[in-house]
Amino acid sequence: MTFDKPRTTPTKVCPSCGTRVSERSPRCLVCGHQFGESGSSGGGKPPLVSAPLAARGQRELRLSIPIAIGVLAVFLALGGAATYFALQSATANPNQLVEQPLESPTSTLSPTPETPTVTVTPQATYTPLSYTVQSMDTCGGIAFAFNIQPQDIILANSLNASCALSIGQVLSIPQPTFTPTPAASPTLSEMEATLAACETRTHVVQQGETLSLIAVTFGVPMEAIMQWNNLVSDTAFLGQRLTIPLCERTFVGAATVTPTIAPPYPAPEPLLPANGAPFASSSSSVTLQWSSVGALRGNEYYQVTVTDITGGQNRQIVGHVKDTSFSVPSSFRPTSANPHIFSWQVVPVAQIGVDAEGQPVYIAGGPNSEMRFFSWSGGPGGAAPPATPSE
Repeated sequence: MTFDKPRTTPTKVCPSCGTRVSERSPRCLVCGHQFGESGSSGGGKPPLVSAPLAARGQRELRLSIPIAIGVLAVFLALGGAATYFALQSATANPNQLVEQPLESPTSTLSPTPETPTVTVTPQATYTPLSYTVQSMDTCGGIAFAFNIQPQDIILANSLNASCALSIGQVLSIPQPTFTPTPAASPTLSEMEATLAACETRTHVVQQGETLSLIAVTFGVPMEAIMQWNNLVSDTAFLGQRLTIPLCERTFVGAATVTPTIAPPYPAPEPLLPANGAPFASSSSSVTLQWSSVGALRGNEYYQVTVTDITGGQNRQIVGHVKDTSFSVPSSFRPTSANPHIFSWQVVPVAQIGVDAEGQPVYIAGGPNSEMRFFSWSGGPGGAAPPATPSE
């Protein structure tokens, strides 16, 4: 690309702004100062035009300073509007923007010391079992089957002291609490030595036995039996296993204890005398008879109870015989002339031992017979009965 060398043109200086302009310019292109005819040189000569401008046919543009500033302001406003609309379009469509990730300062965190967590080991709990009462069930038998005490069943089910059960009743059976065996000590205390040296015996409660009767049988105080077996009452249950501390024995109990008792016998049936039969004062004795319940064993008897119920004295005589008859002695006859009413009853029993005074101890081996009555008249010659007749 070549440039033509510009021609030399005569110039003049503007007296207002000092701008050099063409000598033939009628005014200053910068400040707009008007030149007079006197300031022009070569008077009357037409202005000279440079060859390049004349050849290209371009017109000369002349702007004053305010106009130039206004044009610049318009251009700046147009550029700002174009920039604003471009930013708005970019915000409406964020996918067109390529975000450059900013590097954030990495902060170093110091580790927080962990607080130790205390772990509590829960103690083992035993859920109570459920048991439905069947026919012939007793508290003692159920407690024996589950290896617990009858009073545990009573407390767990809010039963009365007699532990009355009904068929189909659902019982809550507490499981036995197992305690860890303490470490053996090298020496035993005086009490521990006494307990360790105490001779004991296990006794299973039989039908008709009571705690007092068991205490008499073994010659051990009832309080000692209750203490050794952790009992809260003096009630014994069928099938209950009791520990008998023989070292607590205060007297010699039964010489022979029947290990097992025969099944319950039926109730004897009274035969003679007829119910309500009268006996005169001339009768020296009254014979009572009943039916047999079967062959009795060596320690089994018929227990006959005769009671004088007239006058509210309730004098009573009790006899134990092997036969099916009993003679009321004349010593039991009333002394007054007025007849007295007597009641009598028979029940099979078994002797299980003797008490501290050497008297036999019996338990019932079946139900009582029907109660019968007879009258017996006394007289002036009758023997005076003792206050409490006995066999």
